[in-house]
Amino acid sequence: MTHEVGDWLRRRSSAAADWPVDRLLDAKRDTRVSVVLPALNEAATVGDIVKVIRTELVERVPLVDELVVVDSGSTDDTSRVAADAGARVVHRDDILPALPAVRGKGEVLWRSLLVTDGDIVAFVDADLKDFSADFVTGILGPLLTDPSVQLVKAMYDRPLEIGDTIVPAGGGRVTELVARPLLNLHWPELAGFVQPLGGEYAARRTLLEQLPFPCGYGIETAMLVDTLRLVGLDAMAQVDVGVRRHNHQDEAGLGRMAAEILRAVERRLRRAGAHPAEPNTVLTQFERDETGFRVRTHDIAARERPPMATVPEYRARTRLVER
Repeated sequence: MTHEVGDWLRRRSSAAADWPVDRLLDAKRDTRVSVVLPALNEAATVGDIVKVIRTELVERVPLVDELVVVDSGSTDDTSRVAADAGARVVHRDDILPALPAVRGKGEVLWRSLLVTDGDIVAFVDADLKDFSADFVTGILGPLLTDPSVQLVKAMYDRPLEIGDTIVPAGGGRVTELVARPLLNLHWPELAGFVQPLGGEYAARRTLLEQLPFPCGYGIETAMLVDTLRLVGLDAMAQVDVGVRRHNHQDEAGLGRMAAEILRAVERRLRRAGAHPAEPNTVLTQFERDETGFRVRTHDIAARERPPMATVPEYRARTRLVER
């Protein structure tokens, strides 16, 4: 891990407890805050999330100015449940109807900018279980209190639940197998993000309106890379919100997610002139201990030997055998 990333981790990492609501209200002033939930067939969970945000951050304290659920084509009761819980519900296809919508999370997030007006926009996935308002206050904290911060990601543990079996940190499979290695290789400045693919993050509208949005699952990876390019690492931060429990995709779904992330990365490498620099060969990973997330680094140089026919000792041996 580079000195730059180590220094960034110390300065730009915090915990949700560091951002109490009264401190955020004092800092909010005239800043408008929008919270957006992209939702597709999430009737089982979206209502509880909306209720928590509505009760604790709209009614109890005026921190969130608008709470919007963008339904991307649900066939269950997602829209009704979200509306009954207190959200404004907008259907994806009703936003910018002159441009036919395509499927994908990034498409929904992109269109949500047209139906919200917050100076800060916070995105929260609609499949979270045991949701806490800390997910929202945490990612808003650095943005409301520090004008130099442009984007804040949530970090957390992601347990993998398979029936009655729980693997405490097993839920980030695409993160660990695809996204983190790619970011470490090509954008080592981003190696300090614990959950680069996490769906809970907030950003200033002035940043979001400058970013291209991959329509599918490449959105989170692309947003990190493009934000780094536009405003630099020091304008980004992350906040520990504890544990994130949510629904998990099967292997086929994870494969599609991985492919879309690879496509987003490939496109950004091409824009930068294919491979603009020698890839980084140190992989940074994270483990939770009693003090928080601890850094673990590994050499991944993946050395390669030349064809044996080019090795002088082998060629000499071959000539001896031929004689």
